[in-house]
Amino acid sequence: MSATVRPSPSLVWEEMLEGNARFVAGAPRHPRQDVERRNELAAAQTPRAALFGCADSRLAAEIIFDQGLGDLFVVRNAGQVASDSAVASLEYAVAALDVSLIIVLAHDACGAVRAAIDSTALGAPELPPHIWRLIARIVPAARTVLRGAGGEVDPRELDAEDVGREHLKNTVDDLLSSSRLIADAVAEGRLGIVGANYRLSEGTAVPHVAVGLDRA
Repeated sequence: MSATVRPSPSLVWEEMLEGNARFVAGAPRHPRQDVERRNELAAAQTPRAALFGCADSRLAAEIIFDQGLGDLFVVRNAGQVASDSAVASLEYAVAALDVSLIIVLAHDACGAVRAAIDSTALGAPELPPHIWRLIARIVPAARTVLRGAGGEVDPRELDAEDVGREHLKNTVDDLLSSSRLIADAVAEGRLGIVGANYRLSEGTAVPHVAVGLDRA
């Protein structure tokens, strides 16, 4: 792809889906991972997308989407929580690197989501302060799902996947509400955001929310 042609958000997402399909099929191409590519990138980077994902060791972004060096600008923390540092990094990707797409990648069986759910139960043990400050941003999703269940369910019995999907939607909303730069780029059609859930056993990245794309 020519560096002078800026791909649309929809086109970049289609390329990510194609790469994920190769990964799922067990036929990855491992593109742009050779010495020539490394040398080409030594002076500058021009990623097509930024990926904001959970720090889980099973969510290796370039592998899941069969991408190469310089293709993805990756930001990760436990539970893909829209912290100040994460939002600032994504703003850099949009403003300085001119990415066309932000992928927010969650996954099933997320330990951070489970910890947030369990923390809402009466008598839940106190968590270390840094961990609590992180997962506290996931607790609203757990409470939303709990209210939907009627409020009489033990929080520890909630389906973590339901909470994870709610948190994924909240994370996309948080990016748009906390960053004028990102929101403006979406409004101007320069940027799309896809919130997807990675299925650990299948290897598929399933989109659940999309903003600024013709289709996802």
